[in-house]
Amino acid sequence: MTMYCRMPTAKPADLINAITRVVLQVFRLNGRLLAAGDRLVEDLGLTSARWQVLGAISVAHTPQPVANIARSMGLTRQAVQRTVNELAESGLLSFAPNPHHQRAQLVMLTKKGVAAYDAAMVRQAPWANILGAGLYAKDLAIAEHVLSGLTERLEAAESQPVRNAGRGRSRIHAKARRRSYGKAR
Repeated sequence: MTMYCRMPTAKPADLINAITRVVLQVFRLNGRLLAAGDRLVEDLGLTSARWQVLGAISVAHTPQPVANIARSMGLTRQAVQRTVNELAESGLLSFAPNPHHQRAQLVMLTKKGVAAYDAAMVRQAPWANILGAGLYAKDLAIAEHVLSGLTERLEAAESQPVRNAGRGRSRIHAKARRRSYGKAR
């Protein structure tokens, strides 16, 4: 069960600003991580995207259809399918029949794929040590907790209509505008 930290004294506009700053920082971090990952595994014939797909398949421990891999990564099936096809062409992945679905084949790492993923992970450990130098495990656990909570909320919101998300925001922004201008509208 995920526990969420609440900001009981935070004003709605403060919470919106805090969430926005976190989201923008995550976007910036994601770009930097992808670039660093690309540099780290470039000579292995991988990109960050290919490495991520290999990792998702590796941690699944059993062959999975592309849709399951995509769901575990929080990506679209089409994006993962494109990467899976590239990895299969490179000999890093292979396909097996799926007894539960005729068209959705199961994706598996080949020996070459296991070797490439293992080589990437050997490089990742010292890189992570350098990146984490001076940080505390407790602080990283808090960051992971907050990011996991936001991820869970976004996943839960995917089943709700988008139009509902904007209504509350508009009321909050209207209140903030009234306060900032010092008069009611």
